[in-house]
Amino acid sequence: MFYLIVMICVALSVSGVVYAVSLMFTKDKNAVENRLIELTKGKQRAGGRLDLPAGSILSGSLDDVPNMIEKILTRFLNVRVMIDQAGMELTPTKFLAISGIIGAVSAMIYMVVSPIKSLAPIVFGMTAVSPLMYIWFKRSRRLKRFGFQLPEALDLIGQALKAGQSLSAGIQLVAQQTSAPLGPEFSRCYEEQNLGVPLEQSLMRMTERVPNLDLKFFATSIVLQRQTGGDLAEILDKIACLIRERFKIWGQIQALTGEGRLSGIVLLALPPALFLVMLKLNYEYVTMLFNDPLGRKMLIFGIIMQILGAVCIKKIITIKV
Repeated sequence: MFYLIVMICVALSVSGVVYAVSLMFTKDKNAVENRLIELTKGKQRAGGRLDLPAGSILSGSLDDVPNMIEKILTRFLNVRVMIDQAGMELTPTKFLAISGIIGAVSAMIYMVVSPIKSLAPIVFGMTAVSPLMYIWFKRSRRLKRFGFQLPEALDLIGQALKAGQSLSAGIQLVAQQTSAPLGPEFSRCYEEQNLGVPLEQSLMRMTERVPNLDLKFFATSIVLQRQTGGDLAEILDKIACLIRERFKIWGQIQALTGEGRLSGIVLLALPPALFLVMLKLNYEYVTMLFNDPLGRKMLIFGIIMQILGAVCIKKIITIKV
């Protein structure tokens, strides 16, 4: 028990130090922002701050550069990219501090209310990754919404081209007429090419920020059209039609695999639920899984089989369109 308390105290201390260091290196950016007012046509707020639109390339921190902790973490998991794709205003350093604090507090609460103290490290690990799971959920939902908005954006650009407008004007129209998350991304692309970045490079950067296959088709079609020529409006109309047809097929697949998804949820949730019920009804019977060597082996085997079952069910119900 003593080493668990020491581990929790160390985690809290490290999280506090990381957060304090991140605040110490926060600089005043007002002077730099004021010099960029004319370029971005941003309005001045009270206190000298810029009122920039969502998705602007200057809306984030101008001195937000990767620190040593983030460089080490990037080798295993690029948290900064995930946070950007989730559309959250959060630095990786603050994300690590929040994860450590949540894990430490949850482990302390578990040690107070639960008689099984040996599971505190497991509780710490499971709760510490909860912010990462939340970011992953928001990222998936944002990318899904982006994919549903893309056909309308392609239609707007195609109509602008048919009306005699330029491609840049069509991108600006999408940025003004479309809501988040697609609107801010196209707005950022338009701002980049206004500041001198080639349009092809701005589109490729947008495909890196938003890993969407249809968006890559859109960017590739523009690059090829500029190199070889052709009717770009007709190409965009065909891509939008293709995306809509694939959405219809995807909806049919979701309806046909609904029973399999529900079965998977029940089968995966039943063992943990039954474990909690038995823990409440017969505590001594359940603790044999942790005290007896054979029980620990059976518990590990059960967890491995649960993971393998989840992977198999996921493979069965996942059909790429």
